[in-house]
Amino acid sequence: MEICRDSNVCGGCVYQGVSYEEQLKNKAGEVRGLLDKKDIDYGQLLDIEPAPDRYHYRNKMEYTFGDMEKNGPTTLGMHKKKHFMSIITVDQCQLVHDDFNTVLRGVLDFVIEKGYSHYHKKNHRGLMRHLIVRRGVRTGELLVNVVTSSEEGFDEDAFVEMIKSLPLKNNVVGILRTINDRLADAVYCDELRILDGRDYYMEEIMGLKFKVSAFSFFQTNVVAVENLYSYAIDLIDDFSNKTAFDLYCGTGTITQTLAKKAGKVIGIELVEEAVEAAKANAALNGLDNCEFIAGDVFEVLKNVEEKPDVIVVDPPRVGIKPDALDKIIGYGVDQIVYISCNPKTLTENLYYMQYYGYDVVSVKPFDNFPGTKHTEAVALLQKRK
Repeated sequence: MEICRDSNVCGGCVYQGVSYEEQLKNKAGEVRGLLDKKDIDYGQLLDIEPAPDRYHYRNKMEYTFGDMEKNGPTTLGMHKKKHFMSIITVDQCQLVHDDFNTVLRGVLDFVIEKGYSHYHKKNHRGLMRHLIVRRGVRTGELLVNVVTSSEEGFDEDAFVEMIKSLPLKNNVVGILRTINDRLADAVYCDELRILDGRDYYMEEIMGLKFKVSAFSFFQTNVVAVENLYSYAIDLIDDFSNKTAFDLYCGTGTITQTLAKKAGKVIGIELVEEAVEAAKANAALNGLDNCEFIAGDVFEVLKNVEEKPDVIVVDPPRVGIKPDALDKIIGYGVDQIVYISCNPKTLTENLYYMQYYGYDVVSVKPFDNFPGTKHTEAVALLQKRK
């Protein structure tokens, strides 16, 4: 595939024009460098797992309305490299399905034709703020969500008609409008309006069905994360009929996969909406041995009476806080599987856990986001005898 038209200005991809072999080498080298810098005694650093697909893999994009230069024509897309105020139109992005580019172009043309203003970050006036497109990779379902201020004038019926007229390969199951009047340049939902269809799409992963609502978190690269989760769960020696903890469980993908074999699984997640989605998805999949609890991991674990036989952790980019880490280590389980989206905080946590009695058996990097700087990794820790 040719180098992206916007590679010199878009802040999304850092590896445009770099061979995939070189990308993998750089990412694997980063993980090794961080482990060595922390002087972690790891048993094996396994080969990095390439992504199943280098292109068209993202199932969600959040675009911003703006302009490239002050008072210039309206644009819709991503922030320009090192320019917070400038937005470039990315209607030829290679990381998404072509339908995303078609929707983006259609929405931008609609906004320009209607003469709608974009929201200004400094004076906090204007109508158009963001566009969010989400896709069920296995189901072919699309969710289109336009984010505006509460200023009057947006023609909802005409917007629905325009979206329905676009030549798309996937099926649009929901057209939404989110009202956001907050000052920050981020997507918040003051009000969600269903203009057509429903406010969620369906996805399938690890043989399970998931209902993904407009703002709930879900893994961005479904096929790649399925490989990662399968690898991570296979690391556990045997958890048949045992109790497992899935900490920082999100919408419960790993929790439910563990539940197919374990006696009981407890998933803990800070974001309440994710927990509600996890409960609904477990019911959808007929799993009654899952329990999901909303709250800070450390605070929740203080009140959980069950003791785990195995622990899986999948924390956010900031890693695991020391108080939660102490609680996790204190259970003294034989095996802990650590799934990380940030190798830097992974190595910091591994250093701590190694000091307090756990050996790092293996670390395996995964490239789930080709073209970008991001690297995932899975580490297996064994209680030192």
